[in-house]
Amino acid sequence: MSAAALARHPALPSLDAAAHRPHPLHAPERTWVEKNCYVDVWIELLGALGLEPRAMLGTTLALDFEGDQWTFYKPSHDEVRALYGIDVRELNVWRPLDVHLVEHVGAGHLVSTEADAFYLPDVAGTDYRRQHAKTTIVVAAIDAAARRLGYFHNAGYFELAGEDFDGALGLGGPQTRRELPLYAELLRLDRCVRRPDAVLRTQALGLLATHIDRLPARDPVEAFAERLGGDLAALAEEGPEAYHAWAFATLRQLGSAAELGALHLGWLADGHAGPLADAAAAFERVSVETKSMVLKAARVVVVRKPWDPRPALESIGRARGEGLRATRAALG
Repeated sequence: MSAAALARHPALPSLDAAAHRPHPLHAPERTWVEKNCYVDVWIELLGALGLEPRAMLGTTLALDFEGDQWTFYKPSHDEVRALYGIDVRELNVWRPLDVHLVEHVGAGHLVSTEADAFYLPDVAGTDYRRQHAKTTIVVAAIDAAARRLGYFHNAGYFELAGEDFDGALGLGGPQTRRELPLYAELLRLDRCVRRPDAVLRTQALGLLATHIDRLPARDPVEAFAERLGGDLAALAEEGPEAYHAWAFATLRQLGSAAELGALHLGWLADGHAGPLADAAAAFERVSVETKSMVLKAARVVVVRKPWDPRPALESIGRARGEGLRATRAALG
């Protein structure tokens, strides 16, 4: 599909799915290439706009264990506005979604919307045409007459057409039409600002302090450790499919947030030794050690291999504690 075919209502006319390269935060050498659908799409969008996504990642340090999952972390609308001048507002979907997209993308804005991954070709090999799963995309180009769409999702920018257009947007016949509208947000770019890194770092440090102030009273790694044994036993009975959903909600959120937190702190340190660099190194250890737990936990579920997760979680807890103490020291 050519970029020209989608030139009818582009918010970012230079975008080309064939030429797009993922942001370095999604580079193959990352411990967690994909994090969660919401923060991933913001990383790619900000990168395409020439903005610095590492500035928005202070939220990754304020995770909590919520009982059956770790926090599904995302930047707040207030932070996005403060850092980049992008205004995010809920879109009232009172017409077919494609009509709204033509209206707003044609006006130079972007639209973030829920979508059914069953119809997203970029997830071929996982969800595409295999299973229905809710995810988030940001629409940057649309040709409604030709039923073609350009969208950010996960670690890239992609295009789809035809039945996938109808299915992803909940349009078309009974197999793809939704009775309830998809949730969508309007991303207004008309006040977007590109601040110097020094200014962004000052702003991000202030925002980081607010996240540190919101840390849970109880160590969430300890809470997770108390729950983990029972969860793994239950997952062994439910099977691999349940395990993958659980791992996304728990280990991936904990580990990927730690990696992004390390990258955020390293960016704030700007190459200088000191507490911020020490904190970045500690959170990087959390990320790597959590990733190693994914395979070990899978073996418990799939082949019933015995495993005591307590030593791993104790090490993760120590590294996370070191990282938070160093962060507090850097903030004074």
